[in-house]
Amino acid sequence: MNDLVQAELRKITTTGLWWGLLIPTVLVALGGGLLSGGFGQLMIEFTTSAEAEQLSDVLGVTPDQWKFSLLGIGRTINIVTLFPLVFGAMAVANEIGTRTITTTFLTAQNRAQAMLAKLLVYALWGAIYGIATIAAVALGVVLTSGSSQMPGIGDWAMLALACVLASILMTMFGVGLGALLPNAAGVVVLLIMYFLVIENAVQFGLRLSGTPETVVGFLPNGSVNGLTGSVVVDLFMAKAGVVPEEGIDFLRIIAGAGGAQAWWLSGLIFFAWVAASFGGGWARMTQKDIT
Repeated sequence: MNDLVQAELRKITTTGLWWGLLIPTVLVALGGGLLSGGFGQLMIEFTTSAEAEQLSDVLGVTPDQWKFSLLGIGRTINIVTLFPLVFGAMAVANEIGTRTITTTFLTAQNRAQAMLAKLLVYALWGAIYGIATIAAVALGVVLTSGSSQMPGIGDWAMLALACVLASILMTMFGVGLGALLPNAAGVVVLLIMYFLVIENAVQFGLRLSGTPETVVGFLPNGSVNGLTGSVVVDLFMAKAGVVPEEGIDFLRIIAGAGGAQAWWLSGLIFFAWVAASFGGGWARMTQKDIT
């Protein structure tokens, strides 16, 4: 088993795909962090107006307790996790398409061990993407926000946990679909279209029709966005005072998690999607003709 894991690591590190996608991951995360910090500072300046101060007196909090930067951080993480998704899908689809996976299956004791090695290695790589993402976002926030908009140590720990978990799950979701649809270009186009266009169009249609958007929270994009988005909303609400339910829904939309469930439920829902994707890919690979 150890040899299979080492072989999978060599497959990844001897190609340029992992760092080719890690570079834009860091750049987009850094840019999102810069914008999040700047957005937080801008909102603080706005909320120091007389009307906002009167509202803050009613809520029992001061404007500097409204950490608007958290909402930008959540949206940034949701966008950046598309990169590990694409990485997982492309890596496996390319391996099947070029038939380099044949050698793996021929040298492994059985295909189940080979797939288990892939699961472990790609989960590790998803964690690497997640760590890089939260580090770049944190740097951006530090550079553009004041102390009032900086999340506390505990908040950063929760954000990091949600970010890394979302990144791992997105990588594994991509791996599963890459195994099910072993065409690198095709699976990437499908994933980008679904996560950026199709599901957002569904959400927009629900909003126009007056139908509750909570159904979106049970779909792949909505559930993974809810994992991070609901965390940042909970952290925001911990110090924001009394906010009506409509206001909480609006905060989730700003954080890129409109219609999402609680973070733990969103995580479980997306985990189910990942299990279905990876399980389907596993089943296909164990029966695939490798000649």
